[in-house]
Amino acid sequence: MTDSEKLDLILSEMQSMKTDVQDLKQRTANIEASVTDIKLTLENEIRVNIQRVAEGHLDLSRNLHEAMRPSNEVEMLAIKVRMLETDIRGLKARLA
Repeated sequence: MTDSEKLDLILSEMQSMKTDVQDLKQRTANIEASVTDIKLTLENEIRVNIQRVAEGHLDLSRNLHEAMRPSNEVEMLAIKVRMLETDIRGLKARLA
């Protein structure tokens, strides 16, 4: 193999490598564009929707606590009534 043939072979291999590198650069650019799209979707849509769900959950939690407040008051009144009933029984027992 002559020097000229060797150089031609090296040149053809280099051109093949150049084509491969260009393909890789294109793929990398496509991947970067996809990642950017994903980041934008995450930031603009998913985070906002998660925040809305969290706010809705907080409102539901507040409503539940407000709804349970009367139930707690009823329970406290029931306890007081039982105590008063016990006191009245004791008074009746002393009078009898």
